Amino acid sequence: MQTFTLIFLFAVLLTVLTQFWLANRHIQHIRAHRSKVPDNFATQIDLNSHQKAADYTCAKTRSGYPDILLQTALLLVFTLGGGLSLLAHFWSGWFNDPLMHGIALIFSTFMLMSIAELPLSYYRTFVIEEKFGFNKMTPGMFFGDLIKQTVLAILLGLPLLFSILWLMEKMGENWWLYAWFAWIAFNLFILAIFPTWIAPLFNKFTPLEDTTLTSKIEQLMTKCGFKSSGLFVMDGSRRSSHGNAYFTGFGKTKRIVFFDTLLSRLSPTEIVAVLAHELGHFKHRHVLKRIISSFVMSLVFLWMLGYVMEQSWFYEGLGVSVSNVPSPAMALLLFFLVMPVFTFLFSPISSLYSRKHEFEADAYAAKNSSAEDLIHALVKLYQDNASTLTPDPIHSAFYDSHPPASIRVAHLQNQGLR
Repeated sequence: MQTFTLIFLFAVLLTVLTQFWLANRHIQHIRAHRSKVPDNFATQIDLNSHQKAADYTCAKTRSGYPDILLQTALLLVFTLGGGLSLLAHFWSGWFNDPLMHGIALIFSTFMLMSIAELPLSYYRTFVIEEKFGFNKMTPGMFFGDLIKQTVLAILLGLPLLFSILWLMEKMGENWWLYAWFAWIAFNLFILAIFPTWIAPLFNKFTPLEDTTLTSKIEQLMTKCGFKSSGLFVMDGSRRSSHGNAYFTGFGKTKRIVFFDTLLSRLSPTEIVAVLAHELGHFKHRHVLKRIISSFVMSLVFLWMLGYVMEQSWFYEGLGVSVSNVPSPAMALLLFFLVMPVFTFLFSPISSLYSRKHEFEADAYAAKNSSAEDLIHALVKLYQDNASTLTPDPIHSAFYDSHPPASIRVAHLQNQGLR
């Protein structure tokens, strides 16, 4: 057995065991704290709501077990199991052109994976979300969204994939640098068109009509030096009773979006406080920083791909014949299939970076609105979304981009005292 095969199998085993260990810790920790509301929240959240959040979180976590097993099985079947080799051989009978063959190979692989994962997605929506009263979708909406997502993936992904594979074939050993520029251009294009062209395909956006709330929001935006193309309400209640707010786009396409579920639950001052938090991300340039960091990481990954695609051990170690290497499409597919098992253990670094941004945005909101209003809003959102107040710290460090509720509220309380 090849050395890289052993390294790959070790990485797969380590990742799977760590994921199961984290999930089990999370469930046990939540169960251990299910019988009592944390002292910081005892006056705002009743025991029934706390226990509902605990049960909901445990149910979601348990639903991740088959997902872990399925993802692992698909990875091994497509690599060491010979699945990619079989698909490559199948499409070679249809396409002689390497570009068309590569596109067919990549699209068919991800299509098969998506089909395999569909039952679990359906279960999460129509069993777990339904059981806890969050799901508002119908099967027709579910599959309608799926069709739209597939069409978008083809319309937007096909030109990008064609461009990347063409650059890999034609631009010599530095192809990865040209591919990186293409990737940057594609992402900026998506950011520009998402608010006005993509998002409306899935939800209805209407201008915010509450003049009193609009006035308060405009005062806040003037104070913070933020300009947007409008304030919009999204009909999130059509699909779920979860609530949120965000701003999207850049330049002249920036817009602020509130879920209708959020507006129906929070008071005007609480909504302003939530928005102040979102504007904190803008003021600290968090979105720009995350975009830049993602571009830097993509450059590193493309450079690594440029190296391993020339190495026969990379293909042989993952169960692919080396008779036609380097194969751009096969190398691209293999690299991004196996990369998650080598990067999973670094997840806490990304989470830590994101949490730092959340603390900064909270501090900005406390300074420009009200820490107390933001705390009240967060507690309502924790309750309405059945977000557990007692996550396992290690599980949270791996998966949660936001600080745990108790830490976040304590941090805001300290901000309010300054």
